[in-house]
Amino acid sequence: MIAVVTPVYGNESTLEPLTRRLAAALDDAGLPWTLRFVVDASPDDSLSVASRLAAPDRRLAVTALVRHAGQNRALLAGLAAEGRADVWVCLDADLQDPPEAVPALLDRLARGDVGAVFAGRHGRYEGWGRHVTGRLHRMALSRVCDVPADAGAYVALGPAARDAVVRLRAPSIVAAVGVTGLPVASIPVARARRPSGRSAWGSSARLRQSVETLAWAAREARP
Repeated sequence: MIAVVTPVYGNESTLEPLTRRLAAALDDAGLPWTLRFVVDASPDDSLSVASRLAAPDRRLAVTALVRHAGQNRALLAGLAAEGRADVWVCLDADLQDPPEAVPALLDRLARGDVGAVFAGRHGRYEGWGRHVTGRLHRMALSRVCDVPADAGAYVALGPAARDAVVRLRAPSIVAAVGVTGLPVASIPVARARRPSGRSAWGSSARLRQSVETLAWAAREARP
């Protein structure tokens, strides 16, 4: 059973195409799946759209956070709620993370030699400033702990990696996977620009999160 977890903030227009595209990709691959929307106190109609989509489909579930928690905490809430799966996939709801790549992540994870598979971030899908700062953060995190330099929060997790992420409650699931010592892999996945909506985080908030993540990873990765 594949449990897909997606944090939702300002994504009312992308939830339906995300669900449709994910269903097509996983059904075509013959894989059983569930999808949990974690609506992070979104100010738009994302909660009502997610609830409407989930009402007729038992494969879909909704977790509604009362206070805005951010992408990472939303992912942690979703992963903790999905305890009965065999494999977990995290991806964004804004369609920058193409759901068509999920089967490729699962195929790589199924080889059994790694605990997690990241969808390597490729393509200019952000503005220049965010592209450069995000790349610098990922390179620094790669040096601090054992994750690929193109790793992001689009990732497939095996049981050991998922359990560690939920237990550690790190400021970043990428950092949490990196400090476990589990072998990991990355496959290249081209990102698309966000068709609508916006990030919940401004530049100052992203900088604070980056510093917090790197400091946490440096402490936890010490031998």
